[in-house]
Amino acid sequence: MFYPFIATLILTLTGTALAAGLNDTGITDCYNDSAVVTTGVEADSGTHPRQDCRYGRDAAARAGNLTKVGGGSKGFDFTKIANNGSVLPASATLGSAPTDWACTKDNVTGLIWEVKTTSGLRSQSHTYTWYNSNAATNGGGAGTASGGTCATTGRCDTEKFVADVNAAGLCGATDWRMPTTNELMSIVDYGIAYPGPTIDTTWFPNTPASYFWSASASSGYSNGAWSVYFYYGYAYGYGKGGYGVQVRLVRAGQ
Repeated sequence: MFYPFIATLILTLTGTALAAGLNDTGITDCYNDSAVVTTGVEADSGTHPRQDCRYGRDAAARAGNLTKVGGGSKGFDFTKIANNGSVLPASATLGSAPTDWACTKDNVTGLIWEVKTTSGLRSQSHTYTWYNSNAATNGGGAGTASGGTCATTGRCDTEKFVADVNAAGLCGATDWRMPTTNELMSIVDYGIAYPGPTIDTTWFPNTPASYFWSASASSGYSNGAWSVYFYYGYAYGYGKGGYGVQVRLVRAGQ
């Protein structure tokens, strides 16, 4: 169930990470009153001033003035990480071998993200209910234990999924966690039109254009938590017992 705390927190939510830097929005089009502006400086004129397309990492990349560590569209900068934690070339492919691709590092924020697969523990088709047994961080409600649909019966909630990924030592690490809302929104590409997915699928394949849980519980509704909808890329409040919600884990980079 949705509740009416939709995308108004996009600019006000606070995150615990992103200290290394902030990604741009992915919006590279400028507009006049009715259409995309493809030439000239109309978008910076007195009638259409200071549009997002003219500033930041995206604009620098478009002008050929942005140096990247890895690759990625527009102002985004990603590097592939192997199952054993080693750095891979952009040509690496997903797989289960130690040197196959399994995670993606965001070189701007410093965060390392789980990459979804088509089967197994991290399958794109698995869903989870929001569950956090820690009363200090669950916003007054633990949520629903194992109410989703996943590969292992009784393990289909966010807390157990975190535990299972850490037990597997994904990409050589055991400190995987749920992302905050701001962290999850940092990989949204708002320049991609709905129905999305609003993310660079070259670096984040197998991403359905659906809801992904964050770790952020609602401050005003004990049975709710925040998700990011990759159909549009907006933050949405969602009931902790809601079904059909995906998860993408994150950890801090070195």
